[in-house]
Amino acid sequence: MSSPQTVWIARHGNRLDFVNPEWFNTAKKRYDPPLSEDGFIQAKQLGKRLQKEKISHIFASPFLRTIQTASEVAKILDLPIKLEAGIGEWHNPNWMSENPETHPRELLEKDYPHIDWNYSSYLVPKYPETEVTMIKRMAEVIDKLVRDYSQEILLVAHGASVIGLTQGLTKETPSFKASLCCLVKLVKINDKWDIELGGDTSHLTEIENQVRFV
Repeated sequence: MSSPQTVWIARHGNRLDFVNPEWFNTAKKRYDPPLSEDGFIQAKQLGKRLQKEKISHIFASPFLRTIQTASEVAKILDLPIKLEAGIGEWHNPNWMSENPETHPRELLEKDYPHIDWNYSSYLVPKYPETEVTMIKRMAEVIDKLVRDYSQEILLVAHGASVIGLTQGLTKETPSFKASLCCLVKLVKINDKWDIELGGDTSHLTEIENQVRFV
């Protein structure tokens, strides 16, 4: 008897602009902040938490904070990272004044050798994006991913996309909070996706008191 299909979803670790808000004012890529120092620690703790699981594929949003989080996990699991724009940040015009610019391949290749550059995204978000459009995007991309990848997969995404991806599979609005570097475990049993872990942070030594997306 085959094992039930399992999807893990994680939010990135803490962001540099959450720790140092002034970073945003001088940054060249304002909407693509790196992890903060404690964000890297969270990412390593996430990797250790997932070390004993049977994850076969890692997908990450193409933003630097999600790449860096996924990279720490990939080092521990010894897996490549597939950059999937479809699970990227909500292109919310209230958060962003223009289409967010992410780091190009030539700036990522040297520091993040686990990235699989042969992978192509299923979906690419368009700016601006309403919440309804974002939720629809998440549902579309997660349906494609679980259709084409039957093994255990990990998606490293953002606060809004953690909620959207979970809703896309369960068809219900999640009740948990998507805090920094939290973990969600979804298991498909009898054609129904159940939440086994929702916004879990038990693997972290430091968790945020107030959940914020931007």
